[in-house]
Amino acid sequence: MKLIDLLENLKYDIANENSYKTHTEVNKLVYDSRKVQPQDVFVCISGAKMDAHNFIGDVVNKGASAVVVEKDITKEQYEQLKEETNGKIESVAIVKVESTRYALGCMSAAYFGYPAKKLVTIGVTGTKGKTTTAYMIRSVLEKTGIKTGLIGTIEAIIGDEHIPAANTTPESYVVQEYFSKMVEAGCKAVVMEVSSQGLMLHRVAGFEFDYGIFTNLSKDHIGENEHKDFDDYMNCKAKLFKMCKHGIFNVDDKHAEDMMKDATCTIETFAVEKEADIMAKNIRLLQKPGVIGISYDLQGKINMPVEIDIPGSFNVYNTMTAIAVCHHFTKDLELIEKVLQDIRVKGRVEIIKVSPKFTLMIDYAHNAMSLESLLLSLKEYNPKRVVTVFGCGGNRSKDRRFEMGEVSSRLSDLTIVTSDNPRFEKPEDIIADIVTGVKRAEGQYITIPDRKEAIRYAIEHGAEGDVIVLAGKGHEDYQEIEGVKYPMDERVLIQEILTEMQ
Repeated sequence: MKLIDLLENLKYDIANENSYKTHTEVNKLVYDSRKVQPQDVFVCISGAKMDAHNFIGDVVNKGASAVVVEKDITKEQYEQLKEETNGKIESVAIVKVESTRYALGCMSAAYFGYPAKKLVTIGVTGTKGKTTTAYMIRSVLEKTGIKTGLIGTIEAIIGDEHIPAANTTPESYVVQEYFSKMVEAGCKAVVMEVSSQGLMLHRVAGFEFDYGIFTNLSKDHIGENEHKDFDDYMNCKAKLFKMCKHGIFNVDDKHAEDMMKDATCTIETFAVEKEADIMAKNIRLLQKPGVIGISYDLQGKINMPVEIDIPGSFNVYNTMTAIAVCHHFTKDLELIEKVLQDIRVKGRVEIIKVSPKFTLMIDYAHNAMSLESLLLSLKEYNPKRVVTVFGCGGNRSKDRRFEMGEVSSRLSDLTIVTSDNPRFEKPEDIIADIVTGVKRAEGQYITIPDRKEAIRYAIEHGAEGDVIVLAGKGHEDYQEIEGVKYPMDERVLIQEILTEMQ
């Protein structure tokens, strides 16, 4: 591949007049200076902790044939680079672009041969519901015979391969690499969670989504190294709808109009409360031995009954989103209905059948907002008791501990405070902070630092009609202590406890 082929969708200048070098053959596209080899193209990313522009001399000495920059190189800096590289910099193309992150996205798409053009791409954005919605969409599409990849908070799924996720939306190079592997694996579609950070950092640059989905918006990810304020957070989310062909929006959300106002895509809507293209009517709570769920009638452009064994009114919106997307792929409503009825999403209101007397579930709720939303939804079922088992992560905001403690105490009949990922803090210190928050409300509580023993206590004391929530860990299968991740999957712990009880 020639360098000029990688740059074909970018505006750029050659900063050191080596324009002839754009026709040179290049080896790999690299954004980690440690991995540079001869004839590679190195893209200088300005990160929060490290600026790759500082490694230009290093990569030139390793044999890079081109360097992509977003910062001007002064005459003094260039002379220093000449000295540092023994003049090698003069035979290297220095490509100047406005944003190297955006450039990496476009160049990665070209490097892998524009794989998104060979897939139907579905992007899901919003504060809550992205993961559940993405898995629902993938499950339905797979059942219709459309092999579908997934990129999200929990993992990337490429055919039979499951790759644990580091970020909700990976770096743009990785996104394109996954797309390429999905095409090789025979996938025809991909559904991915698109985070505000992913949009802000151009991780989905270089292609156009076929479908963009807006679930909801609330205050989150605001602070140092994230978004400076709510408007910045919202505006980043809204970028998706300038990058897709067709947008599907939850218009019950108060920010929906802001998300749609500058959209360049066609628009489709869904809602429970407002008029929309499709609407949920006659919402009913379902209760079976050891299981709670929800059902409703979908009306409007799509008419069908919906029933799922997952609790919570928020799952009305999640299923409506999945149906709105999948209806563009299949008109077999009975199939969609059947797949959704059997849907399970790891760590997202995941019911584990333990006893017909009570309902036990695992959920990723790891901040006050998500925990409050979950517990309020569960209280709609009028359980005998709500029992919440949770801890908080170490080396994170203490405010989160106080807030989660208060929410759990206010909305649970019993809070069992335990350990989560203590990291480099003492579990008992974290638990003490949580208890400070718990005492701000009236709920009963106990502390059991060992998470397995806390779960055992909840199961052994589960009474008829209880709902027990194991909150915070969700899909995680480890516990991080002093920099080491030890295996710990709550599903495994539950099975061990049941075996030991027998």
